[in-house]
Amino acid sequence: MAFDLPPLPYDYDALEPTISKETMTFHHDKHHKAYTDNFNKGVDADPSLQGKSAEEIMAVMSSQPPLVRNNGGGWWNHDFFWKIMTPGGGQPSGKLAQAIDAYGGLDKLKEEFNTKGAGQFGSGWAWVIADASGALKVTSTPNQDNPLMDAVAERGTPILGNDVWEHAYYLTYRNDRAAYLKAWWDVVNWDEAGRRYEAAVAG
Repeated sequence: MAFDLPPLPYDYDALEPTISKETMTFHHDKHHKAYTDNFNKGVDADPSLQGKSAEEIMAVMSSQPPLVRNNGGGWWNHDFFWKIMTPGGGQPSGKLAQAIDAYGGLDKLKEEFNTKGAGQFGSGWAWVIADASGALKVTSTPNQDNPLMDAVAERGTPILGNDVWEHAYYLTYRNDRAAYLKAWWDVVNWDEAGRRYEAAVAG
């Protein structure tokens, strides 16, 4: 298999009460595993994809069949999602904090991110991305699309991303996606977000 199911970087209950152990167990062990298995099936069926990184495949996703697009996006998005969270959360610092200030401040970023996430019809993701100049932008994508794909309208480097599929929050928040989005900021891994931002602006 070209792509493995990455282990969680913390225990299943580490993000409670924001994300429950039960949610994390099903989300990682069932949903992410299914994306992993099906992504590998799609890659195995196409010699032109074999040996490529997930990011290289994202860059040509407009030419890929649904098996690769849906599951490749699902594999990458969840690998990113686990890493962009951490027990206890924190606060932005360094260059990312400066970029957030230039955006209009953290409160504005959170408000617009939560609005995008709540307004994403059906399943999808909310994102904070950086463009080539380092400016931040809030966007959203349907299903398992992400801003690295050449198939999406607004491309950029993902800095933050939140899964707004119902399986990510329904066991705790039921249909209250807005409450989930608000609570999620308590577990954001700002150190990881800052590292990704600095890598993005460094090219």
